Amino acid sequence: MRTRFAPSPTGYLHLGGARTALFSWAFARHHKGTFVLRVEDTDVQRSTPAAVQAILDGMKWLSLDADEGPFYQMQRIDRYKEVLASMLDNGTAYYCYSSPEEVDQMRETAKAQGRKPKYDGTWRPEPGKTLPPVPEGRKPVIRFRNPQDGAVTWNDMLKGPISIDNAELDDLIIARPDGTPTYNFCVVVDDHDMQITHVIRGDDHVNNTPRQINILKALGAPVPEYGHLPMILGPDGQKLSKRHGAVSVMEYDTQGYLPEAMVNYLARLGWSHGDQELFTRDEFVDWFDTRNLSKSAAQWDPKKLNWVNAHYIRELDNEALIAHVAPRIAARGGNTENLDLAAILNLFRDRAETLEQLADSAMLFCAPFQPADEQLAATVLTDEARATLKKFATAVAGVQTWDVPELAALVKQFLADNGLKMPQLGIPLRVAVTGQKQTPAIDAVLAILGRDLVLQRLAAI
Repeated sequence: MRTRFAPSPTGYLHLGGARTALFSWAFARHHKGTFVLRVEDTDVQRSTPAAVQAILDGMKWLSLDADEGPFYQMQRIDRYKEVLASMLDNGTAYYCYSSPEEVDQMRETAKAQGRKPKYDGTWRPEPGKTLPPVPEGRKPVIRFRNPQDGAVTWNDMLKGPISIDNAELDDLIIARPDGTPTYNFCVVVDDHDMQITHVIRGDDHVNNTPRQINILKALGAPVPEYGHLPMILGPDGQKLSKRHGAVSVMEYDTQGYLPEAMVNYLARLGWSHGDQELFTRDEFVDWFDTRNLSKSAAQWDPKKLNWVNAHYIRELDNEALIAHVAPRIAARGGNTENLDLAAILNLFRDRAETLEQLADSAMLFCAPFQPADEQLAATVLTDEARATLKKFATAVAGVQTWDVPELAALVKQFLADNGLKMPQLGIPLRVAVTGQKQTPAIDAVLAILGRDLVLQRLAAI
């Protein structure tokens, strides 16, 4: 079994493409087959090196490792020209000198006559037919000589049997006037040469499939099995687009999503294993079967993605969590030197949905200390509160072991000895040592800040 992912690099790896790549990869892995990566870069104007790299970066981030490739179509031009020449020789392709304007007029005429608007076969060779004189100075395209009788039929892995009458199909242009081959032709040659047995792709390619099958048959090549995935819709039920947020998978990396979470979430967009929502990559590969692919469009749900991402954040060990979040803290100008970063992140990880949220929260300890603003200080740090904090500073200075259990015990004892409720100590203490009114548990905050810093900030109020 050999599958392929064949993106056209036009800017980035979008979510629909990433899901197609994931399903093709998992299908190959499940059947212990081969997953091929092929870059369809014949659109020279749009397929820039940066756009190609964006595809490769997205695949790497998701760890969708190819067994073969990446192959680049622009490096296979000689092969395409060789196949074109053989098709011209055997009559399955022909030169067409009709101008684009003439073809447009053919289609308008057909439409006016109630026929399907398509090329009328002016230059199509037929027994006994005399072709028009070749227009001077006009470079021809090459068209595929599509069968005119019968139908193209295939059993789609998702949609079931599909049949298209050949009379509905145009004689497709397979090479432009400058000799460069077109998309549908290159795909066919590539799938044949790379011995692709199964093609999983979006259902926007359904119309291409009968054309490609006919070209494959003209080449005497085996026809792969095809499966066309329904599209991904936005939360509003419309086609997923930029208005729904980031649509490049690498933007989700920037926004603080883990690749494991994205793989898990994308897998559930159109595939299921019972009611299982969370699963490892190995479990996904083990369970993956095209029979469990949905025939209905999937709907993008940012809240569900956040829930999945939060799960994977909680599952990370401390070393991995630090590796993910430390660069984000540094990008905010934070300093983690001499800080127990694991303790800081564990203070917030259960409430974080993204790594960005976690980095934002960690800045409570990693950013330069900013005393409370005048309004907050005036409201919270009253004379009575200052007196309480002065007494607390004396008590806390004598703590033998500066850790959460000791500090928690001290706080509890201090409240009892002074007849105070927790807010009467906790709120002024938070404002004094962090400059903020709301923080995680105060004993944990004190433990992370350290004795010297706590006493220094209490002395400064």
